[in-house]
Amino acid sequence: MTTTDAAAAVLARTRFSVLDRSRTRTGQDPAQSLRDTVRFAQQVEALGYHRFWVSEHHSVPGVAGSAPTVLAAAVAAATSTIRVGTGGVMLPNHQPLVVAEQFGVLDALYPGRIDMGLGRSVGFTGGVRKALGHGKDDAEDFAGQLELLLGYLTGTQTAHPQVHAYPAEGRRVPPFVLAMGEGADIAAGAGLPLVIGDLRGRSRMTEAVERYRDGFKPSVWAEEPYVMIAGEVAVAETAEAARRLLIPEAWSMAYSRTHGVFPPLEPVEATLARELSPKERDLFESGLRGKLYGTEDEVRTALAEVITATGADEVLVTTSTYDRDELLNSFTRLMSAMGPPSARGQLAAGAQLSAGGATVSPSGV
Repeated sequence: MTTTDAAAAVLARTRFSVLDRSRTRTGQDPAQSLRDTVRFAQQVEALGYHRFWVSEHHSVPGVAGSAPTVLAAAVAAATSTIRVGTGGVMLPNHQPLVVAEQFGVLDALYPGRIDMGLGRSVGFTGGVRKALGHGKDDAEDFAGQLELLLGYLTGTQTAHPQVHAYPAEGRRVPPFVLAMGEGADIAAGAGLPLVIGDLRGRSRMTEAVERYRDGFKPSVWAEEPYVMIAGEVAVAETAEAARRLLIPEAWSMAYSRTHGVFPPLEPVEATLARELSPKERDLFESGLRGKLYGTEDEVRTALAEVITATGADEVLVTTSTYDRDELLNSFTRLMSAMGPPSARGQLAAGAQLSAGGATVSPSGV
């Protein structure tokens, strides 16, 4: 088998999905970012992507998506086949009962299409955490919160007798754990699919995935491990054009680490015209290193390598950039490079999810 054939074989068994953070852009109404997210979901659905997830951020000027279950409802209403979910709901910010009820409503309205991605982060600053009514310590009980939430879905929770999460109880809403720190161990102990990134820290990610697989305990939710790797991937006619797509996000991240505020995305030309301090330059260049970008052939090879190294079942692409037309072009090229959707996405090693004792696949089909 040639190297090209080997890469094609790896990609043939891999699903590709999208996370959109509803990034705001300079000179644009943040409300437009939310409408753009819904439109983008329709576009990537037409391209054949498997899932479309939205995120949760509070008091961040650069992100309009603060209420992921509300936004997921709008996305699901505007689409018909793509799976819709959260990447993710930050469980320490919420009561598990309310989260269960929200996903129960979503699944009741759009049965078989809803994913429940869950994270353990709390508010970015002390002020945000105080406004949410939570502190850093709340993240320490993520495993317990997760157990209670899943118990509401199965109807087996005992912490609050005679309390039921209607209409969630008994519904099949596939749960996923977003790995941050010890998240991989929590996912393994709970027997849940793992979402882990980013693609830059290849060795750390591989070690966490191995630890997850080694510690995985089959559950009513999943019989075998299921790994989704997440990160930025950019595809364009040339490698340099693809690299340019990553510049707005890299600068936004560098700015946040030097000024404490995560700003809206700005045009590439505006960033390139800036006079950066040595620290800003270092953070900016660091933000571009290790990202997957290039032509279709270059990205195809690079993705095959990371999928082989991690044994990933799915790739969650998290790319953002200022120009939405260029962003769509990148996702279009990526899907073209990966091959026809109908030929991809078979479950690796028969990984299964289940709910209430009835087995379903992570694809929900």
